[in-house]
Amino acid sequence: MKTENGFSLIELLVAVTILAILAAVAIPSYQSYVIKSNRAAAQSFMMDLANREKQYMLDARTYADIATLGVSAPTDVSKHYTIAIVSIVTPPSFTITATPSSSQQTSDGALTLGSDGSKGPADKW
Repeated sequence: MKTENGFSLIELLVAVTILAILAAVAIPSYQSYVIKSNRAAAQSFMMDLANREKQYMLDARTYADIATLGVSAPTDVSKHYTIAIVSIVTPPSFTITATPSSSQQTSDGALTLGSDGSKGPADKW
């Protein structure tokens, strides 16, 4: 009696189904991780800008824009966010805003950091 080697159609369908279930769980988790990682990089850069603003305030008695500070966003931040600083003269204050510029980060929303330490949205910090 001769036996045939190989996989049956049922065995192949079971393997494909298992792979599809694993992919359905793993891909959204990975995408969520990437979004959080990009957000953390933007938040770190925003905190660095806030520190630079406070140092600039001690020297110049006013807050500066991002060009005056002489700082550019790192590539891992600039790929996904547009960073802007809005300075108000009286009373002196600033707001740093990171607006998502890539479709991957759009669901994350804009991040803000104020001169008084206020952060928004609260659930993202």
